[in-house]
Parts: sequence; structure tokens; C-alpha cells
Amino acid sequence: MGKALHDKRSEMDRRYLRRALELARLGAGLTLPNPRVGAVLVHGSTIIGEGYHRRAGGPHAEVEAVAEAKKRGHEVAGATLYVTLEPCSTQGRTPPCTGLILREKIARVVFAATDPNPVHAGAAMRLLGAGGVEVSNGILAEEATALNRDFNWWIVRKRPWVVGKIALSLDGRITTPAGDDRWLTSPEARRVAHELRWEADAILVGAETARQDNPRLTVRLPGRRGKVQPWRVVTTRSGSLPRTLHLFTDRYRDRTLVFQGRPLTEIVAALGELGVSHLLIEGGGRILTEAFASGLVNEVTFFIAPAVMGTAPRALEELERPIRLREVSYAEVGGDILCRGVV
Repeated sequence: MGKALHDKRSEMDRRYLRRALELARLGAGLTLPNPRVGAVLVHGSTIIGEGYHRRAGGPHAEVEAVAEAKKRGHEVAGATLYVTLEPCSTQGRTPPCTGLILREKIARVVFAATDPNPVHAGAAMRLLGAGGVEVSNGILAEEATALNRDFNWWIVRKRPWVVGKIALSLDGRITTPAGDDRWLTSPEARRVAHELRWEADAILVGAETARQDNPRLTVRLPGRRGKVQPWRVVTTRSGSLPRTLHLFTDRYRDRTLVFQGRPLTEIVAALGELGVSHLLIEGGGRILTEAFASGLVNEVTFFIAPAVMGTAPRALEELERPIRLREVSYAEVGGDILCRGVV
């Protein structure tokens, strides 16, 4: 292949994989503990089918793309399939996508990221290559891998990706003064907090937060559908929790888990065994401090309000060593600042 043709093909590969990444993001918060995956099926330079993984146990992105192409009346044989993650090669809750690709006589497969599971990594390339399918990989791999950080972490370590979330004032306080019924952060920031819940499949708080705030820990985003209520997890030393709390009385009471007298490391490991791949820790300060001190936090989301409270307690207790972040971003959200970063 000449350089000009190679460059043109590479440009097309990037374009269609970017579209596949856009589709994959539509599954955010809906597919856990499965990865977010998008697929685009192309004949010549025409997109004939698109799809994304919509929910765990449902059709994979490749299946969705092929089904859409056939529904439109297109011929699938000889097409090129662009997919954000290496097609699965083993039977799970659904049949392997490598089998589908071979049956449908798809001529070429371009996938971005390799399956992080050592048992499966590279298997699709071998199986498809043996079946006469041209396979390319690695284009936009970094973006595709970042899209599934939580899944990748869980599938290799069987422990959830842990996000530590907290709202604090400029002087590092997490409560407003007595008698002040105003929220610490803005309505816009609280909506973003619900976006964080949407991304998770479990939300954890300490007993004191449960007693004082009586939170529901539900995902409340008007117009959003299809999200399974995340597990609501409470950690308690004494086990003394009022049975009148929303967590024990509302329609999602069966989605509440209580861990008594167990260190956070054990709780996180137990959640991983339950299939939790993305855990949001919402507080309070003692629990978040323990999570940092135990090296459990993978990502932080701190909402900083433009106010000085002068109250107790501080957001975090003393740590033995500082926590440094990378891939840091800042965003203004309704007058508050959201700082996100990876530990």
C-alpha cells in the first residue's frame, strides 16, 4: 500500500473510531460491570450500521451495529467493523462477538483498546486472523482505555475503581453553621453530584453521615432512564442505625448494604466480589480519610464553594503523607469549582 493510501486509510480509521467512542459514551453508567463499547460498521466510505452496549446482559455493540445494518437493508459481508474494545472471544451472558464477525464474513476489524483481561487479551486478533479477517488495533487506544478505567481496574484486580467525592468551603469545612439552612454548594454542583452517582454502581457513606443527613443516595436526573439504582453502602462501627432512615424504608431498601465493624479495605474488596466496579464514596470526612490513608482512592472529585464556614469538622483528618494528583481538571459549576484528578 502506497503512503498516500496508507495515510488516507489511517485518517478514515481515526474518524470512524472517534464516532465509535462517541457511541460508547452513551452507555456511561448503564453497562457496569461491563465496559462501555461503541461500534461502527462501514462499507466503502458509508456507515451502514452503528451500535453501543446499552446494559449488562444486553447485546454487545458489535451485535447492535450488525443488526442496524441489516435492518436498513445493507449487506454486511465485506464490511469493516470499527469497535472501541477488542471483540469478546468467549461465551458469557451473550455469545462471543468473534463468532458473529466470522459468520457475517466481515472483512476487516479495527479495534482501539485490547481487552484488559489477561485470559482474553489478544485472542480476538488470533481467532479472526485465523479466519481470514484483516485485523488492526491500537488507534485511539489511550482514549478508549481511559473510557473504561473502572472496568479495566476491576477486571484485573477484582476491586472497584474508587472515586472520593466531597463538598467543602474555602477553609476546608464540610458543614454550614448551626441555623444556616443553605446548602454548601449550588444547585448546579448538586446536579453534577448526581451525574457522579449515575456513573457509579455503588455509593458509600459512613454511619454518621447516614444518621445526620438521612440521605437517599438515589440518582435523580430528570429525563434519564435505564439506570439500575446503585448499591447504597453504609459502614458502621456500632451497628446502631435508625431503622427509620430512608435507606431502610424507601422503594430501594433492598439495594442497601450495611457493613459493621469491618475496615474499609475489606468492604471495598467485598464489593468487588459482588461485581461492583465503580464505587463513589460520598462521606463523611472520616471515611474519606480512611480511604485515602488505605490507598483505596483512584480518583477525586472535590466541589469547592466560594465561602468561609469556620465550622467543625474539617473535610479530612490528618494524613501521614500527601496525595498528589495527575490529569487534573477544573470547572466552574454554578459558582463553585469542581476539581477532578486521578491519584
